[in-house]
Amino acid sequence: MMHETEGSPVSLSPAENRSVATSAAVPPATESKASPKLAQASQATLPLIDSFGRVHRSLRISVTDRCNIRCQYCMPEVAQFMDSEKLLSFEEIAQFARISATLGIRKLRITGGEPLMRPELHRLLRMLCQIESLEGLALTTNGMLLAQQIDDLVAAGLRRVNISLDTLNEEVFRRLSRRSGLDQVLAGIEAAIAQPLLVVRLNALVMRDVNFDEVLDLVGFARERNLALRFIEFMPLDAERAWNRSQMVSGDEMRARIEGRFGKLVPAQIKDPAQPATDFAFANGSGLVGFIDSVTQPFCSACDRLRLTADGKLRNCLFGREEWDVREVLRSDAVRECQDAAAVEAVVRTCLRAKRAAHGIDAADFSPPVRAMFQIGG
Repeated sequence: MMHETEGSPVSLSPAENRSVATSAAVPPATESKASPKLAQASQATLPLIDSFGRVHRSLRISVTDRCNIRCQYCMPEVAQFMDSEKLLSFEEIAQFARISATLGIRKLRITGGEPLMRPELHRLLRMLCQIESLEGLALTTNGMLLAQQIDDLVAAGLRRVNISLDTLNEEVFRRLSRRSGLDQVLAGIEAAIAQPLLVVRLNALVMRDVNFDEVLDLVGFARERNLALRFIEFMPLDAERAWNRSQMVSGDEMRARIEGRFGKLVPAQIKDPAQPATDFAFANGSGLVGFIDSVTQPFCSACDRLRLTADGKLRNCLFGREEWDVREVLRSDAVRECQDAAAVEAVVRTCLRAKRAAHGIDAADFSPPVRAMFQIGG
């Protein structure tokens, strides 16, 4: 990605490997609150390791719960959104990201809701790109506002974007998202492809009675444009609690259908052991297709992610029911006046120590999180 330091761009290569530490996390060091500058979180910073030995290097940051569509698998038809004063400011997000970077966070992904509905999002991206140790900054979007904003986002430093494309049929789009606008999504994809500095990837969430019959068309669309495409299993994160296994299509079932049309899929080289997708290449031609099998083949053992909600709550699992309040700490007098990082580090490490071994979807006592996907951040 393009990294900015005091306005001077420097080219950075994404990290190919993740170091694995075996030591246990310890409580944060006590820092002086008299320093006028941002205090280092720990003089001898230990990696962010949970009680199962997983090193955490990725942070997903939701900037809004608002969205311009109402996808069945995510939102209710009528949604109530947070008041703006509850949202973290760009400065607060950047401050938390800088402190997290001193603790070992290296990759950031901006999510929502629909992140492009947050006004002047490119300003936040520019702030985040000034973090010296950052190795990756990405954005997940539904693409509807992307064509209008792509130039500003890339100029600010964005180098990776994931665009949701669940269907190529406007009628299905309206049924799935309860809004119109497929043409805007397609325009956003083409605008992103036209940016030579940007790596573009497509995501498709599949529901059996809605868009399962479009899997092959979506693969063809992606291959024609030389784009990687990842299929996502329908997860129990919808706001209306309508999820059921009968509507979920497993990654294995999708893969079998794709191989029936396009030929054998062969495992692709894994660049990041913590990535949620299992990627495959086409044996008979170019292209890459992946499967995020959160339900049928959980990848919890390699999870390296923390999540920050738009209203400043830290979460250690997408399916978790616990949250830790970062906003309260960031807005406390001690942190606001001195920018002391120790209090923020304490929250991060407390959240991390509480992380469980797995999300437990298959457990008999599993209960979905109180918040839906749009309120947590994708």
